[in-house]
Amino acid sequence: MVMFFKRSSKSVAAKEDGEKNSFPEIGTGRLEAFSDGVMAIAITLLSLEIKLPDYHGDLLGDLVTLWPTYVGFVLSFMLIGQVWLNHHAVFHILRVVDQRVLIFNLLLLLDVVFLPFATSVLADSLEIGSEARVGAVFYGGVMVVGGLLFNALWHSAIRNPSNLKFEISESVVKRMSLRFAFGPFLYMFACVLGIVNVWLSIGTYICLIMFYMMDSMSTSRG
Repeated sequence: MVMFFKRSSKSVAAKEDGEKNSFPEIGTGRLEAFSDGVMAIAITLLSLEIKLPDYHGDLLGDLVTLWPTYVGFVLSFMLIGQVWLNHHAVFHILRVVDQRVLIFNLLLLLDVVFLPFATSVLADSLEIGSEARVGAVFYGGVMVVGGLLFNALWHSAIRNPSNLKFEISESVVKRMSLRFAFGPFLYMFACVLGIVNVWLSIGTYICLIMFYMMDSMSTSRG
């Protein structure tokens, strides 16, 4: 019986190795299309949060009172745009993906579709005033989680060199790994700033988003 189990274990291991080696390659097209659709829906949900104010005889004044909603919308629109650009930069250098990439991509999209709620929390807290710090820190926490998930997606994508396109240089891969790695720490710094000053935190969020947007575009051109 012992010898039987030993042989069985070896045969199972050999079978698993064979299945692993024969695992079909998955193209990136379907994953990119799905991700684009989810991000488009998230942006649409952001726009639905902008609602007409109750009319009090001064339309301009009523529209001005919605400024927290405008701030949240612009910030989150830029953030989702930044995620989309970085997502494109990653999949631009990938030839195929595996199951691990699919899972981390889903988790990243989970964070993206949660952004409309985090945006509402931020906008409402700015309107209340006294809870603005809580809203800024909560929003920053969502950004930190998104940054961590993006790093997990990136490293799961490049762990197998055969997933990469042959023309991609090692220096490009290292550069992208470095700039993605800084993201969560920078977002955490901006999040902590929210405890001290809300607008300093929001300003830092905007600066970081714009930096990563421009950097991802330069990487795509390179």
